[in-house]
Amino acid sequence: MTLPLFPLNTVLFPGCFLDLQLFEARYLDMIGRCMKQGAGFGVVCILEGQEVGPAPTGHAMIGCEAVIRDFQQQDNGLLGIRVEGVRRFRITGTELQRDQLLVADVQWLPPGTNPPLVADDDDLVALLHALAEHPMVAALDMGSEVPDRQSLANQLAYLLPFPEQDKIDLLALDDPAQRLAAIQVLLDELQGELFA
Repeated sequence: MTLPLFPLNTVLFPGCFLDLQLFEARYLDMIGRCMKQGAGFGVVCILEGQEVGPAPTGHAMIGCEAVIRDFQQQDNGLLGIRVEGVRRFRITGTELQRDQLLVADVQWLPPGTNPPLVADDDDLVALLHALAEHPMVAALDMGSEVPDRQSLANQLAYLLPFPEQDKIDLLALDDPAQRLAAIQVLLDELQGELFA
């Protein structure tokens, strides 16, 4: 399966939303094709290089398919889109097109299970609800709905201020229980640094 890539300085997770503003021709063309075909594109985290200009020289080999959920013209005249993360993938090869658009051969990763929340999750659910009150999170309409452990793990991994490499590692985990345990470790480290 081939997928056009949109390398960004962020890690998208399934079930999470991202607002993008488009102005580069390669991405405007890509979004136009995706909208016509009802297809998605891949969001991968940049490891080396910039979001704007030539294609980044280094990016994560795991990413998330993004599907366009809404679009509008911004006040500045640029196209704004809201995408939702859908499926995780691993990149098996890439090709740089003439217009600097990266296209990847991808292998879909298993969707994982959606186990119900358990009592041990209460603190993390409360943390997610607190995050939902932040204006930027509220604008994405995230954090208030937590139907299962998979959703809780994905939203926390996406919204918490962890380093990008940690988020890439979290995205690579198939099991929501493992992802939640890893998030708890990262939170403990974060609290340790704050109160050191």
